[in-house]
Parts: sequence; C-alpha cells; structure tokens
Amino acid sequence: MPATSVIGAQWGDEGKGKIIDLVTHRADVVVRFQGGANAGHTVIVEGRKFVFHLLPSGVLHEGKLNVLANGVVVDPEVLLHEVDQFESGGFSLQPRLALSGAAHCVLPYHKLLDQLREGDKAGVKIGTTGRGIGPAYADKANRCGIRFWDLIDEDRLHRRLAANLADKNRLITRIFEAEPLEFDDMFEQARDQGRRLAPMVTDTGKLLREALAEGKHVFFEGAQGVMLDLDHGTYPFVTSSNSDSLGIAAGTGVPPTAIGHQVGVTKAYCTRVGSGPFPSELHDQTGERLREGGGEFGATTGRPRRCGWLDVPAARYAAQICGFDGLAITKLDVLSGMDQVGLCVGYDVDGKTIEEYPVDTPLVERASPIVKMFPGWSEDLGGARSVEDLPPACRAFVDEICGRVGVPWELLSVGPGRESTIVREHP
Repeated sequence: MPATSVIGAQWGDEGKGKIIDLVTHRADVVVRFQGGANAGHTVIVEGRKFVFHLLPSGVLHEGKLNVLANGVVVDPEVLLHEVDQFESGGFSLQPRLALSGAAHCVLPYHKLLDQLREGDKAGVKIGTTGRGIGPAYADKANRCGIRFWDLIDEDRLHRRLAANLADKNRLITRIFEAEPLEFDDMFEQARDQGRRLAPMVTDTGKLLREALAEGKHVFFEGAQGVMLDLDHGTYPFVTSSNSDSLGIAAGTGVPPTAIGHQVGVTKAYCTRVGSGPFPSELHDQTGERLREGGGEFGATTGRPRRCGWLDVPAARYAAQICGFDGLAITKLDVLSGMDQVGLCVGYDVDGKTIEEYPVDTPLVERASPIVKMFPGWSEDLGGARSVEDLPPACRAFVDEICGRVGVPWELLSVGPGRESTIVREHP
C-alpha cells in the first residue's frame, strides 16, 4: 500500500506547500487530513502564486484526485470561494475533489465565538486566527457538530442548526453580551452551500482504502506543524487538531500501516506566528533580516512571523514523534549573504543545560537558547541544482542540521519556484 506524507517539523509555515507540490506529481490521490482554513500553503509555479487554505495542493496537477478527509473542519463558504477562484483560473476541480461527509462544518457562530473567546482561555491569549477552528473541533468533541452529511440533508440541517444556534446564541448574548445571530439567513446560506457541495460529498475513508488496495499512490499533506499539535505541541499555544503524522490514520480512516514514507519539512531557520514560547527567537536586526528576506508574513492572515535560528532539539523531537524518513530543508537561500549562521543546539533552563526539548510549556517559556554559530556564505543559491553547486559552508551547515536532528536530507529548497530545488532522493 504505497503512501507518502509531508509534515511540518516546526511551528508551521515551513514551506510545505512547495515540497507538497513537488511530491504531488507522483501521487494518484492527495489528501488533507486535519486543520481548517486557518492553515495556508503558498506555491509558486512558473511565476504564478497560488495560495491554498483548504484545497489540497494536488489541484494544480491534472488527473489527481483531491480529498478533504474526515479530520478536517471545513468552512463551506471558504471552500466554495476557493473552488470558484481556482476554476476561474482555468483549473477544473469539482470532478477531482472529494469531501468527506464525516468532516465537520465551520459555521458563522464558530467564527464569532472564536473571536469573542480569544483572550478568555484560562487567561491566556492564544493568538488564534479567528476562523472558528477551535470552536468547530470543540463541537465535534461535544458531539453536537454539524457534519457534511447533515449539510446536504435539508431537514436534518434545519433541526440540528436550530438546536445549535439556540445554544450558541445563549452564550453570545448572556456571556459575551453581543448581538445574537439570525437563524433564517444562516440556514438559507448553509442550505445553498450544501446543494452546491453535495456532488463532492462521499465516504472518503472507503475511497482511500480502496485506492490503497488497488496500489495507487496516496499522498497525505499536513497543515501547521508538529510543534502546534494539540497533544504534542506547546500547549495551550497550539492548534486544535493532531498536526503531526499521528493524526493521519484517525483523520482519514486508513490503517496506521498505510502511512508509509514520511518527509519532515523544516526551514533553515525557524518562524512562529501568534503567541507561545519560541526559545530561539531573535529580537534584533538578524531576526528582522530573516523576516524580510524570507517574506515571513502569514499566507492566511498576513501577520508578520516571529523569526529565529533553527531549533535543533525541537526538530529532533518532531522527528522522533513522527518517525521521519527524510528531511526537506527549505529557504536555504534566505541565509545567503550572512557572515555567520546559527543553530539552537540546546537550552539553559533555570541554570541547567539541557539538549532535549522540554515538553512542559512553562519550562519552554523559561528556556534560553544555547546557540552555536557556523560560517556563512555570500553566494546566491538560486541557480544550484545539485548539492555540488552549493558553497562548502552551506553544505557543511546542511550536514550539521541533519547530523544533529538524526535524519538525512532528501530535498533542499534554494528558491521559491518548483525548479529551485535540489533532490537527492525523491519521496
């Protein structure tokens, strides 16, 4: 049962979109298994920029079946807008897009509650995108969520939406003292969205198990990154789903043995969006240089990303959790022109030196990075197409990363385009 997955090894925004796009042309089926429209992939093809929020990146490749599986929470409005946008750009999507009936809907009250609740989560400001992802997953856990099976059944939708909205309006008005949401407009919008999406809604778990049994190559694309995983990330500064490879089986309905080859994606430095501990963060001109040089602004929110040196213990922790077979190291070109480049190789926590990632968030918050500097390089890497084309200092830096993380590299990205990639072993 051949399968491949690409998972972010940091706090998201690692450049997965480009790596996913490179791997996708060898796949038959491309699957999104978790998260929602709070994630974004940016892919540049022949100078054209494509930004994905919900759609799998396989839509750029003809003949690929694209699946939004049961583990994703889907905003119907965002999905339809994205479908219309890509179809107006010349991509025929609807025959190539399957949406799990078991996936949960993100509805207007989820987004409103997300915005109202931010800053009220046990006195902690999370830095949520406000797109309703957390409240939608909470409804799923509370067993009151509306799934796409419900959305495409008008009678069922009416009953479930009426009950849910009555409950949510009590929160909105009594707790947050905000204006209630109207049922009729919301129902009509949801009903119309269900009618448009109905041809795509199916049992995607069955579809994927059959594809694997037929020997088709299935590709699982991750959103966010391991350090934002609900169980294994820097809780509570995390997303609301399992954003590591441990979420694939539950989020798709395929057996764990089907997951196959795993590629972890890490930048040659680190970034993080929103609140939460980030030990290797740089609050100086070097951090600003990385932000400007790397275009470090969120694909979904436009927020500036916090930047720092690559955190080796965090990347090693991610690799151990997922069992990465190889690394894709992105944005090496951003480091060109720096006299020295750094790696966070450990931490000082309360006066004690540790080399492993401290999983308790308060310890991470108190961690000061132990940074080791290495010689930089001045050469432009954009034309490099083999590892021999890289400057010796760059090759040594890559070897240092892989040696410390304990995983060999498979792909090196030296620019934003598809062609600006060095491939040692194709996943």
